[in-house]
Amino acid sequence: MDPVIVVGAGPVGLALSLALAAHGVPSVVLDEGAGKEEPRAARTAVLRPDTAAFVERLGCGAALRDEGARWAGWRSLRRKQVTRHVRFSGAGDTGAVGIGAVGIGAGGSGVGGPGAEHGGAGELPGSVHFPDHGQGDTGAGETATGDGAAEYGTGPSPLHIPQHALTRALRDAIAALPAGDLVRVVTHSRLDALEQDADGVSAHARGPESTWWRGSHLVGCDGARSTVRKLLDVRFPGRTAVERHAVAALRADLPWPGEGVSHRQPPWRGGGGEITARPLPDRAWRLDWLLPPRGELVTPDALVARIRETLAGWCGETPPYDLIDTGVYTLHHRLAKRWRVGRAFLAGDAAHLLGALGTQALDEGLRDVDNLAWKLALAWHQGASETLLDSYQDERRTAVAARLRAADQSLPVLRGGGGLRTYLRGGGHDALLTDGHLGRGPLGAPPSHHHSPLSPPYTEAHTGVGTPLGGPVADVRVTATDGTTTRLRERLGRGRLLIVLVAPGTGVWDQRHWMTAGVMPRLAAAVEGLPVAGELLVTETYPGAAAHTVLLVRPDGHLAAAFAGVRPAELFAAADAVRGGEPVAAVRGERTADVN
Repeated sequence: MDPVIVVGAGPVGLALSLALAAHGVPSVVLDEGAGKEEPRAARTAVLRPDTAAFVERLGCGAALRDEGARWAGWRSLRRKQVTRHVRFSGAGDTGAVGIGAVGIGAGGSGVGGPGAEHGGAGELPGSVHFPDHGQGDTGAGETATGDGAAEYGTGPSPLHIPQHALTRALRDAIAALPAGDLVRVVTHSRLDALEQDADGVSAHARGPESTWWRGSHLVGCDGARSTVRKLLDVRFPGRTAVERHAVAALRADLPWPGEGVSHRQPPWRGGGGEITARPLPDRAWRLDWLLPPRGELVTPDALVARIRETLAGWCGETPPYDLIDTGVYTLHHRLAKRWRVGRAFLAGDAAHLLGALGTQALDEGLRDVDNLAWKLALAWHQGASETLLDSYQDERRTAVAARLRAADQSLPVLRGGGGLRTYLRGGGHDALLTDGHLGRGPLGAPPSHHHSPLSPPYTEAHTGVGTPLGGPVADVRVTATDGTTTRLRERLGRGRLLIVLVAPGTGVWDQRHWMTAGVMPRLAAAVEGLPVAGELLVTETYPGAAAHTVLLVRPDGHLAAAFAGVRPAELFAAADAVRGGEPVAAVRGERTADVN
């Protein structure tokens, strides 16, 4: 069978080729460029815990650890927030020492909090605690300090990484694949024609040699000016210049090592409406300044002045710094009307543009990949129903539309001068803005496919657990039938449904005993009889689940169903619903047999 054609060799296109390879599906990646990335320190990406785990499963774990900086926390600073005077002991000293707090604006206490002498922000007198927004042990607790700072503590933290480093890691993972033709990257290949028929897609690429490529399906991962989208005649409506930012990458010692920082309405001249600082390895930072939507051009001198004023405002005086890279970028919010046209699909920036208020376009592009890869793999190996292929657009377009809606509704509240903003008290304003940066709430949390066309029909056998149907499953520790113990997320993305039995006490049993005890033989037989491949796993506990609960998990980690006990018929029906019903090829075969 023909490979899948992937148009575009950015992070989304390369990730899709690797995800397909994990499912045993070959792909051809058409790369307009020369197969190399220009290093740009100011062009970075933020991966939330779910997308970072997805990229790690693609074989980029070591690179993420080397190149990325996980935030130790997130700190939201208000106008009256205290800043820190930082004394640098010498050129060879990479740590900030002797930090004391001084007030800026009315209400500054001028008192250093506990722990300030160690370079931490500490906790100022009069601190109050806010709830964790229902995140439980997976969310970050918050502390709002008396002078107007909200500190978001430890928990699953985002990963901040230069985009060229991520792209290089993905290319290296492709190069490390076993010998074979699972992924072929063709450089200097610019798509200029696309044709479809009932059996596949033909794509013509210009380059040193004009070539027609034949594929089973085609996915446009070719960015905001997508040629695939234009050839498919798909509209791309939305809003232009939603936000505008100046950005700088620099190396300096700031008062919050390892933390992300958002400072709203800083009091110094040129601070603008908001400044965001995200850490990178080796004392490097990316700083973003929110600009007026239609302001003047930001000259190099003006940007350097912003840098110096910001560092002085945070540190009391401008500390030594090395400027690495700068830029200005404009954010647009757009959503393609269709994400599937026959055998062609759109993903990443070709399908959506977003990024205001901490939302991340690359995060959503990787979620597109995770959603689409297993569906294309089923189509490639077994054939797929129209329901399964349409579900990609139904699920992902709905999720991104909700994200865009939440950002557009929040912008007047967070950027305006009145209205709802006036009534936000007790840190609600900061929490709303922080949600997008930390990857939670309507601006950042992984989506739940509550109303997916792949949702199994409800029966009396269904039971509730801590994860809502359609939501991403908790990453509990599981044991495979061969006795291997691992995390649930590590079993995803292998082209199989996961069937997880909640069986307290199995951890103390030898594997050869519990495999033949209790409900295990009956459940194993039910898994063998499923209409698609499944893997049986056992866990000691799952949030909100009673003993002998059986979970059906999609290959992308979303919960499809939960049953009270072993229910083979209901499990089969649920697995059939997840695959979208009978594949088109199978239905055609049955009809042909009836005619003959």
